[in-house]
Amino acid sequence: MSDVPSNSTRISKRFAELSASGELGIVAYITVGDPSLEATLQFVLALAESGADVIELGVPFSDPLADGPTIQRASERALKSGTTLAGVLDLVRRIRKSSQVPLVLFSYYNPILQMGLEKFASAAASAGADGVLATDLTPEESADYRRILSAHHLDTIFLGAPTSTDERLAKIAACSSGFLYLISRTGVTGAKDALPDDLPSLLRRARAVTHLPIAVGFGISLPGHVSVLGGLADAAVIGSALVSEIEKAHSVDAAASALAAKISSLKDAARHGLSRREVAP
Repeated sequence: MSDVPSNSTRISKRFAELSASGELGIVAYITVGDPSLEATLQFVLALAESGADVIELGVPFSDPLADGPTIQRASERALKSGTTLAGVLDLVRRIRKSSQVPLVLFSYYNPILQMGLEKFASAAASAGADGVLATDLTPEESADYRRILSAHHLDTIFLGAPTSTDERLAKIAACSSGFLYLISRTGVTGAKDALPDDLPSLLRRARAVTHLPIAVGFGISLPGHVSVLGGLADAAVIGSALVSEIEKAHSVDAAASALAAKISSLKDAARHGLSRREVAP
């Protein structure tokens, strides 16, 4: 990971910088359009300024099967506010006027398919997106998707799970670029108090089949989680805990402040956690 090619995405470059400094990355997820596109623009800039290394922009979808109640409600609010995939891409363009933070479009496959792969990839790349994670697209069905997105220099990020066999993890990793997203546990998204006991063994299995950076998500919400992951993973993904801050805030400004405070505390824990190089294999 030390020799990053000049044509690499912002994602690869950021992970190379984190690796060089031995620091755990923080990947922040929010649902675009919750409560409005204007609010999301403010939230993204607050997240970037407070230390988020990568930001996942959730494309709201009517049937978010992988998500728990917190993100389901956010999707409902965003759809009610009129958010579409085209609106999300326009937001990316607006973000790029103020920030170069790496951006991942986090979507179910249906909206992408409805837009058309070529049209989507071209629009996402020209807007300034860096990668795409289609949560319900399997590696076996992704050949056209990967070919077209790669032609537009967009990273294709896939999900690995605790139930994935070693062979399956290798297949998922082979289809991925930018980073590999490991789900920490079975089930849907949502903040939890403790990380699963079998997470270290899952990370070891993933490391054995890929040189890609590994980000761990689902259930991560506390600085203590981040401190633990600092010895194991390359990044922690925070989603429901951030979406919850937006949901309970009384105003957009209050939500932006709460998001910034949350990311600052998690980034502080990441900087003080063990770097991977200090941990015995």
